[in-house]
Amino acid sequence: MKPWLFLLIFVFAMPVLAQENEKVSWNAEKPLNWSDFKASPKRHLPYRANTNSGLSFSWNSTESNSGIELNYEIGSNFYPNRSWVKEIEEVDYLLAHEQLHFDITELHARKLRKALEAYEPGGNMKKELEAIYSEIEKQRRQMQAQFDRETNHSINKEAEFKWRAFVKQELDKLSKYSS
Repeated sequence: MKPWLFLLIFVFAMPVLAQENEKVSWNAEKPLNWSDFKASPKRHLPYRANTNSGLSFSWNSTESNSGIELNYEIGSNFYPNRSWVKEIEEVDYLLAHEQLHFDITELHARKLRKALEAYEPGGNMKKELEAIYSEIEKQRRQMQAQFDRETNHSINKEAEFKWRAFVKQELDKLSKYSS
């Protein structure tokens, strides 16, 4: 392939790749809105909307005379191009349900920050950090599933309101670990 052709393909492909990886960081002052849900709805699924969110985690360490210093970044992200909504009736109510999925992700980002603050670097730091992250991520996925199961994907309003109060309380408890 000629170098200029590769460059041309690269220049035109970059916006598409960047759009696919678009993410929104969790922000208490900027809740989700329906325009954030950019993917095509999955018509075959019975629920009315889907929030795709997750944790990002990167780290490095430096060693000095005073010991090992762990540096890390943890993000709570919403992925617009993987999140969708169908036609809906109770617009605000359903959006609050989807926001709560994102809030659950943020809750686990805070739990991860707390765990890493307490972490003492050991002999196999990479393996130990992967284990901490994997456990928090497992808990996040389990809580997301439990939330949808107990609320029946937002249909059970009594359970929905209990979950809203619970997640808010848990976020408040871990407020010192917000980004």
